[in-house]
Amino acid sequence: MARKRKKKQHITAGKILEIVRNHQSPVRLKDMFKELRPGSEDRERIHSILNSLTAEGKLISLSGGKAFGLPERMSLVRGRLEMISSGAGFVLTDDQRRKDIFVAPANLGDAWPGDRVVVALMPQRKGKNPEGRIVRILERRMKDVPAVVHKKMKSDLFWAQPMDPNLHINFLVQVSSLPTRPKPGEVVVLTPEERLDSDLWQGQATRLLGAETEITVQETVVKLNHHIPSEFPPEALEQAQSLPRDPTAEDRAGRKDLTGRPFVTIDGAEAKDFDDAICVQRTDQGYQLLVAIADVSHYVPIGSPLDREARTRGNSCYFPQSVEPMFPPALSNGLCSLNPQVPRLAMVVDMTMSLKGKRLRAEYYPAVIRSQSRLTYSQVKAAVLDEDPRSREEMQDVLPMLEKAHALARQLHDRRRERGSLDFDLPEPELLFTLQGETRDIRPRARHFGHQIIEEFMITANEAVAEYLQEQGRPSVFRIHPDPDPDKLLNLFKLLRSTDLAEHLPTDTDIKSLQALLTAAEGSDLEFLVNRLMLRTMMQASYSPDNMGHFGLGSSCYTHFTSPIRRYADLIVHRCLRSALDPDAPPGHGRKGLRKLSLHISRTERTAMDAEREILKRMTICFLQDRIGEEYSGLINGVSEFGFWVELTEVMAEGLVRLSTVTDDYYLYVPKEHKLVGQHTGRTFTLGQKVRVRLVNVSLKRLQIDFELMETGGQAVAQTDRKPN
Repeated sequence: MARKRKKKQHITAGKILEIVRNHQSPVRLKDMFKELRPGSEDRERIHSILNSLTAEGKLISLSGGKAFGLPERMSLVRGRLEMISSGAGFVLTDDQRRKDIFVAPANLGDAWPGDRVVVALMPQRKGKNPEGRIVRILERRMKDVPAVVHKKMKSDLFWAQPMDPNLHINFLVQVSSLPTRPKPGEVVVLTPEERLDSDLWQGQATRLLGAETEITVQETVVKLNHHIPSEFPPEALEQAQSLPRDPTAEDRAGRKDLTGRPFVTIDGAEAKDFDDAICVQRTDQGYQLLVAIADVSHYVPIGSPLDREARTRGNSCYFPQSVEPMFPPALSNGLCSLNPQVPRLAMVVDMTMSLKGKRLRAEYYPAVIRSQSRLTYSQVKAAVLDEDPRSREEMQDVLPMLEKAHALARQLHDRRRERGSLDFDLPEPELLFTLQGETRDIRPRARHFGHQIIEEFMITANEAVAEYLQEQGRPSVFRIHPDPDPDKLLNLFKLLRSTDLAEHLPTDTDIKSLQALLTAAEGSDLEFLVNRLMLRTMMQASYSPDNMGHFGLGSSCYTHFTSPIRRYADLIVHRCLRSALDPDAPPGHGRKGLRKLSLHISRTERTAMDAEREILKRMTICFLQDRIGEEYSGLINGVSEFGFWVELTEVMAEGLVRLSTVTDDYYLYVPKEHKLVGQHTGRTFTLGQKVRVRLVNVSLKRLQIDFELMETGGQAVAQTDRKPN
């Protein structure tokens, strides 16, 4: 009887992973071949799949490629390396259930910040975070390294240092491909090559950026350090160029025509992309609030070149003198931007509000609008808040609507305060430039209720959309903000028990109680301390397909819907809303992919925040370079075992006073009380304390500003308005 021939199986990466998972030990290559029974033409395919799985870190090659195992069964973990200024690193694992893995400098191998790596877990002591050593680099992320040139070694060979403060190596840079030779203090972009010594690498220069202190150079450096794309792929630009300059009759078909309504946009003076426009009118019940948001989803289908690039970027990134938009300017500043006096497509949240600002009903629909005016926050302040006659005359066409908007926004703000919402009084820095592009001042950005009008309307629209999608049971992305860290809150309350705020300490940690504590601290000597420490108890907001509420806003259901030009999260929500409203609309994002997508856009948001913080630090250092030796007043805003950070009051800058420069005593660090105490004098340095300092050094390499405490008659001046403990 003839033997029944075994049916040939299709060989895939999934099949190979299944075989390895089903074995209790690493699988030898010859045993894999026995199980797969490949034909001669399939053997090359198997080797190709194994190489890909190994490169991705999903399999580990053993015995020179003769066997393969699963990294998770070998105490090996995949992830991305982040480094800190001390030279150590942390691997952020692909498995979100795992804690970050600490990697000491000696165990980094050849890995650099941002690399995808495989890390081997080391024996762990009880109560300690996991520690590991990097055994493989899966992907070198840093392919273009900005470095400042220090010294000429030979005709075409220069010594340079990377401008990433966390990359502790040097380069010998070959510059023969550059049109001109760099000078010391100028920045080149190089491609890394081979390692020459423990901390010395070879590199090939590809671009000369210019002097290190130029703002445009610093912005390029930050974009490269954080891998922020600066160019759009040709296919995305082609798609953008194929779109009309203005909505066509076909685009406008089936939409509600709101071009006769007095919509306006209110943004900063430098803004060029306008996501949102508002219109407020009185009704018998109270108000009609119309929030119109640019309908980007109409022009950017899922999976199109523009969508793929926007998804990769995750959000726009803003710098002092440039922006890296999520979409090409043809969309972000043109077709999708709600520019004045031109028709634009929008998704509208049409809300009926009571006189006290309670949302009674909400309707959602696509529309065509025509913004009547492009207003700035300062214009609204002058005309509506300050009632300046000249400004009111200039804005007379939209002034009646703006005054209704102001009245409604006040009611919304009061209602939000009543339910509980945290408003931290923390100034944001604003860079002011000369005509030559040099930084002339860094001061607190002006804040007033003109900003709050738009914020209140956007919060209201975001909540309405989130609640609607949840009620409809539609998949979407929510903006979530977990409850604060209970241990940090407890430490804050303990610290405040010996102060004038003791009677205001909450018995609960709900949002209203914490808001009441912030209110009680307003205007007191403890306001700085309470704002800073309470902010540090807060968890980081992020995106998730699961609604967990937004603690900081006191909202049980919240999303981001109002900025689809600059945030991919909002574009996702627009698509989900369109799908919920119209069964014939293109399907939105499915539930399965939303979790991975939420994780990605949460990461790109953090990248943008890190980049914006870094460029601010760099601009501050450049501004202070010519002010070495000058004296400033400031407040202590951070304390550690080696010193304390001072936030200046004359300039929005922060620097470190090292304990090694305070020689009147030995100081003991008390972390729970955020203070340093002199062991013999009893003198303290604590959060919120006023001090007088001198600027002694700034470093673009370390991104650090160093102060020394002022000395008077042998004793350092350290003033405090706080009551003694």
